[in-house]
Amino acid sequence: MAQDKWEFYKDSKGEWRWRRTATNGKIVGSSTEGYKNKEDCIANAKRAGYTGY
Repeated sequence: MAQDKWEFYKDSKGEWRWRRTATNGKIVGSSTEGYKNKEDCIANAKRAGYTGY
């Protein structure tokens, strides 16, 4: 069974964000704010269902 793809990246301000993409290519979730630390970004993604790391 295919799973959604989770991506962590830096935005134009240099802050960490995440986005979740479904198997059909549509973005089904994303962070609503940027984070200075990647760990804080990952913690936010975990509250939204991320199970990696």
